[in-house]
Amino acid sequence: MYQFLSAIGRKTSVINLDPANDRTNYPCALDIRDFTKLEDIMESMNLGPNGGIMQALEEIEDSLDDFVDMVESLGKSDYLIFDCPGQVELFTHHSALHKIFKKLEKLDYRLVVVHLIDAYYITSPSQYISILLLALRSMLQLDLPHINVLSKVDLLKNYGDLEFNLDFYTEVQDLSFLFPLIEAEQKTVLGKRYARLTEAIADLVTDFGLVSFEVLAVEDKKSMISLLTVIDKSIGYMFGSTEIGGDTVWAEATRQGGYLGNVQDIQERWIDYKEEYDKQEAKEMEEKFKKSQQQHEEESRPLSQEEEWEMAVNEWEQKNNTKMPR
Repeated sequence: MYQFLSAIGRKTSVINLDPANDRTNYPCALDIRDFTKLEDIMESMNLGPNGGIMQALEEIEDSLDDFVDMVESLGKSDYLIFDCPGQVELFTHHSALHKIFKKLEKLDYRLVVVHLIDAYYITSPSQYISILLLALRSMLQLDLPHINVLSKVDLLKNYGDLEFNLDFYTEVQDLSFLFPLIEAEQKTVLGKRYARLTEAIADLVTDFGLVSFEVLAVEDKKSMISLLTVIDKSIGYMFGSTEIGGDTVWAEATRQGGYLGNVQDIQERWIDYKEEYDKQEAKEMEEKFKKSQQQHEEESRPLSQEEEWEMAVNEWEQKNNTKMPR
């Protein structure tokens, strides 16, 4: 996301809140590891990685004013991205992130949680129900605008056919269609009880009616634009006139209100006809490469005497605004 935002000309600062992430692939404007080291916490308190991460965030919570001062020093003009750890405990029942973000919210920072979930989990009905419960619990715990995203949709084709179209999983409407599939997954007596529990969880998620998903295929520029548009709308962000960065697709998106695709487009491109699209794109790239190579060879070829004379005549005619007799 940082690379995409940079490409469209948006000034972005990334804040790393993952103490286990010691090799970031983006420039860090602020790093939790400058406050506390996970290795030191694990050694001094005899904790494992998960416990160490939670303790590190609790230390940030204890010195929250200092941390907030560092965030404020970045200025109010930058688009801030908080890169959080992936441990689910931090979003389901641990209070540190909730308190950190609520403190920033009181200082007029407009925040939204973008929850990335691997699209692999929709290939199994019971695992799909589990991520719905996880998403719902996170939404209730963090108490912020929340965007759930099925990521790596471009890899779904590798896992076999889906039981339903992609929009069934993103809209989270009538989950009762999954019940026969959940029961078919469980062959034992204990498994049948587990299936009934899973169905009860599905009913709970449906009753709340809060969970839905966006989709993301990082190889698909339109998918990135669509997700960024949803994020911007959720926090009321308005892009500036310089924020096109020479990117024609982004410029077209901004003229059209930002949205260039939908779930059906993603399904067609990355699930139903992935091989056909891949072949077409490979062919177009090959043709583009050949054309570029031919153009380079043409430009690097030395001019003949006739071509040099013709070029000189054309320059003289343009300079003197007159035609030379030929």
